[in-house]
Amino acid sequence: MIDYEKELNSQQLAAVRADPGPILVIAGAGSGKTRTLTYRVAYLIENGLPPDRLLLLTFTNKAAREMLHRVSNVLPADGSKLWGGTFHSIANRILRRHAKLLGYSSGYAILDREDCKDLINACIPEAGINVKERRFPKADVLIEAFSLAVNTERALAEIVKTNYIYFSDVIEQVANVRRLYIERKKQANVMDYDDLLSNLLMLLRGHPEIAELYGRQFLSILVDEYQDTNRIQSDIVDLFSARHQNVMVVGDDAQSIYSWRGANFRNIMEFPKRYPKARVFKIEQNYRSTPQILGLANEAIRANANQFEKTLRATRNDGLKPQVVPVLNASEQAVFVATQMLELRDQGIPLNGMAVLYRSHYHSMELQMELTRRNIPFFITSGLRFFEQAHIKDVAAYLKLALNPRDELAFKRIALMMPKIGNVTAVKLWRKALAQVESARSKSEGELPVAETLFDYGQLINLVPKLAQKEWQQFAETMKQLREPNLKNSPDEMIRMVMEASYDDYLQAKYDNYSSRKEDVEQLANYASRFDGTEELLAELALMTNVEVQEDGPNSKDEEAVRLSTVHQAKGQEFPVVFVLWLTEGCFPNTRALESMEGEEEERRLFYVAVTRAKDELYLIHPQIKLSGDYGDAFQKKSRFLQDLSKSCYQELEVDVYQ
Repeated sequence: MIDYEKELNSQQLAAVRADPGPILVIAGAGSGKTRTLTYRVAYLIENGLPPDRLLLLTFTNKAAREMLHRVSNVLPADGSKLWGGTFHSIANRILRRHAKLLGYSSGYAILDREDCKDLINACIPEAGINVKERRFPKADVLIEAFSLAVNTERALAEIVKTNYIYFSDVIEQVANVRRLYIERKKQANVMDYDDLLSNLLMLLRGHPEIAELYGRQFLSILVDEYQDTNRIQSDIVDLFSARHQNVMVVGDDAQSIYSWRGANFRNIMEFPKRYPKARVFKIEQNYRSTPQILGLANEAIRANANQFEKTLRATRNDGLKPQVVPVLNASEQAVFVATQMLELRDQGIPLNGMAVLYRSHYHSMELQMELTRRNIPFFITSGLRFFEQAHIKDVAAYLKLALNPRDELAFKRIALMMPKIGNVTAVKLWRKALAQVESARSKSEGELPVAETLFDYGQLINLVPKLAQKEWQQFAETMKQLREPNLKNSPDEMIRMVMEASYDDYLQAKYDNYSSRKEDVEQLANYASRFDGTEELLAELALMTNVEVQEDGPNSKDEEAVRLSTVHQAKGQEFPVVFVLWLTEGCFPNTRALESMEGEEEERRLFYVAVTRAKDELYLIHPQIKLSGDYGDAFQKKSRFLQDLSKSCYQELEVDVYQ
């Protein structure tokens, strides 16, 4: 028999031993949520529930494997028959048994993302859409729009109007493509990832006998990370548990930060309304952070009106107060963080015990530069290094070609962005362009200054496929403008010119996260304004993209590297030392999020997630000046999340980064 009193604290124990019925467990950051769930599973099985009558739903396969492994280590009995996995894996398991009821065979295939793109691309011409006559979203964008509509159970028209407003003029055509896409999937006996959930919900709603079958099968249901469930997932849980209401959901409303991908904050907040007999257990004992860090975290979230009130309490001894660090600008911020990292390392804290968190990827731009200059190894869990992202390299290609008309890679990169231009056509175009440039140089009996190499790319238009001729002509005009002599020393103006001329349209059509990529390019332009010339900027970019940086983490436990991450990517992680960047109004919180109270409260929850990642030391940094393309140096207001804190819960650190 398991000694639960020995293994669990009093709050965990109360949740684990709770009587059957609807249960909401609010598990604060670092409070042992996984441990509580593991022992709840063990307790139920130990008290006579057959493992195959228990359903455990998680959000990732890794979480499911980890929890099932822990259960098997704790239990004296065999728990291998337990139904455990992600919502999608459980849906697939059930649909294989009953697919015929929905018009599929049990051998249906599941499409990966590339399969989905190919099928959507086949549906676009079938819908009578001529992409050469008007701009139309790429398959990647359509996949995300269709997925968001499914997972939020909202109309596609509403999704387009709120998330893809720049395509509202083609909303009927988008809906037609979706209709054909759904029909083609059914005809081919295939489902995409989202269909697994939507079809399971359709099965349970449309066939009450199936809902009853699984209501009897699953005598107890446990759900992990409930604050991240979307509407479909919560509906599935409700249908499974409708017969007996033996459902325990575990989560933390204060860490609900994924509304942008369909998570529904109301699921956890309204659980007691949907289950009037629900009991709420709070687990507030934190094993991760010092009392000082938790004191700041408790204050940080207090301003949110919509929450289950709780107070995290530390099990650890006192530590250092969190440091609020005002700096002049982004450069000083980067210098401070890099300097502090080296000092902490001298004190015995390894680099892989440090993390830098930020609201948006571009916030780490200057820091990546500074760490590279100082040979401080780092890796990134929020995607590629800023300067290696496709849209940054695209814009840089225009600048490179403007300065050096013999840059083959820059030319081909731009050409390949255009419709119906592949590698073969790009090579033909390049050979012709190079011949013209070399001819101009030979006639001058020497090397021409770039500004005088006025080869008109429009002369190549007869070699360009008809579908790309409009884009090619725009490219030719843009290159003429970029080669104006007065622009050579204004890389920021060159970047904005590229965006205004054509690249903004390309971003909208190609990427589902258009807004964040556009913001990245705007920040690159702001960053470029500090350079005296475009050549200097491009040299700096080349420095960054030629340094080896591990993006998947150190290769061994002994290898040191600082982690850079968005706060979203860092959820579930913990680090001895955490730096949070750009805590200014408009950056963190993000300006767009402040358009509604719900948005502001989610931003505050995001800040709460950031500060609760820290175990020992926490640095909250707010630059006072930010470069703005329209206004030059713009004064920055300290983030409201810092303003809301009482001065007793932090220490303001005065630094001179140039000492």
